[in-house]
Amino acid sequence: MMRESSFRQARWDEPLIFEMPDERPAERLTHRMDDWMRAYLERALRKLGRLPRSRLAIPDLSELTVLRHFTRLSQMNFSVSTGIYPLGSCTMKYNPLVNEVVSRNPRFTGLHPLQDSETVQGALEVLYRLERLLCKVTGMDRFTFATSAGAHAEFAACLIMRRYFSVRGDRRSTILIPDSAHGTNPASATMAGFKVEVIESDKEGCVDLRRLREAVNEDVAGMMMTNPNTLGIFERNIKEIVKTVHDSGGLLYYDGANLNAIMGLVRPGDMGFDIVHLNLHKTFSTPHGGGGPGAGPLGVKLFLEDYLPIPVVSHSPERGYYFEEPRESIGHVRSFHGNFLVCVKAYAYLLRLGWRGLREAAMTSVLASNYLLSRVTKLPGVTLPHDPSKPRKHEFVVSLLRLMREHGISAREFAKALIDYGVHPPTIYFPQTVDEAVMIEPTETEPKRELDRYVESMGDAIERVKLSKETLNELPRYSSVRRINEPMANHPKHIRLSWRASKGGRIDESRSLDKHS
Repeated sequence: MMRESSFRQARWDEPLIFEMPDERPAERLTHRMDDWMRAYLERALRKLGRLPRSRLAIPDLSELTVLRHFTRLSQMNFSVSTGIYPLGSCTMKYNPLVNEVVSRNPRFTGLHPLQDSETVQGALEVLYRLERLLCKVTGMDRFTFATSAGAHAEFAACLIMRRYFSVRGDRRSTILIPDSAHGTNPASATMAGFKVEVIESDKEGCVDLRRLREAVNEDVAGMMMTNPNTLGIFERNIKEIVKTVHDSGGLLYYDGANLNAIMGLVRPGDMGFDIVHLNLHKTFSTPHGGGGPGAGPLGVKLFLEDYLPIPVVSHSPERGYYFEEPRESIGHVRSFHGNFLVCVKAYAYLLRLGWRGLREAAMTSVLASNYLLSRVTKLPGVTLPHDPSKPRKHEFVVSLLRLMREHGISAREFAKALIDYGVHPPTIYFPQTVDEAVMIEPTETEPKRELDRYVESMGDAIERVKLSKETLNELPRYSSVRRINEPMANHPKHIRLSWRASKGGRIDESRSLDKHS
């Protein structure tokens, strides 16, 4: 029997803070400042004197107004703190606040990237020790923290491949990528100047070995893949895949997006991978989303360490901890040394869990995924492609194609309806090898009662859309943001380059695209 949702999300008519009218001085009264604080602020404001406030368009608002503004925005948001967030391939797990507290220590936050290394020995030691731990987890020999996120590390890895072969006088131009890979893999390879050749999956959802052997030749620089793959299936032929690519002189790159399923259990280096990237902002304790923060440390086997981006952290009894430039480095891939505070959180996470804790986290994530899968596949219209009898790892992909054929209800309509039950919908339409794909990753931090509630919400959402086809365009009804008119929103007449160009905005209303359509 379908339950009526009791979820109601806050819906404030909240303007942008730049659109708020200035307040009178009497409305901005707050507590009295101490003399030292007043003097400090006056010195800081004098340094900003060359930036007239009127040109910056900073509103004159009280502390209370600003506090209420951002509180209301937070009430209209959804996060892991609100409820389960099972986006497949995103590992949206709960991250312990103690790691946030550690990273906000003033001895870390007060550092400047231009300080001499002798004055930041503690920070460099954290990076050095974190590198040693990540090497143990992955089976790599060296890491750099210069890369900011997964796709950034993929790009740097492709540059390393290109540099490696260039130094050897070997001009290779092709990268092999499975059809179930993340979309950033082919994009990164293309940006690095390679041609991409897609390797199809077999009927069990793994790399087709016959197709791989046909594709491998002396022009192949390497292969980019993850294991378990995006379907949540462990590549059973990983040793044969590695041997096939290595025998042709190519390199193996491991996309660390799915490491959460195997950390502490299996190491990419032991499988035969030469290059690995990790998503600290997914697997190792940093909340992510909205563009940051992120960190995608890039690890390599010993024979590739000279090609790592600048800088890497080294140590010697004479010099202590210091930054080093690898001899054949691909150079800088960003400013300074990477997102340091994200690395601090990851270090705290690893120290707190230890090797046994990592193994338990990985096994629990796989257990949660398979428990949820066993219940989801019993829902009407849901099927499991690629050998339904085979267990999945940390995530799984089901298809709603039967629901689409029998009732005309797409994965998109299902996801919109699910929002009204106070949970975040899973990833949809990815990977593209599965029709009407729904990819779910519950992670190890969700208790069984939340998993049960999620399945019940999925079942209710399916029944709701089956019974209310005429109102599908109105869903979701109870979220802060209702469904937008997508054709209208994508029309050039309604697109704004920024809030500054918005009609009725505080700055340069003449730039509104409405007036130039």
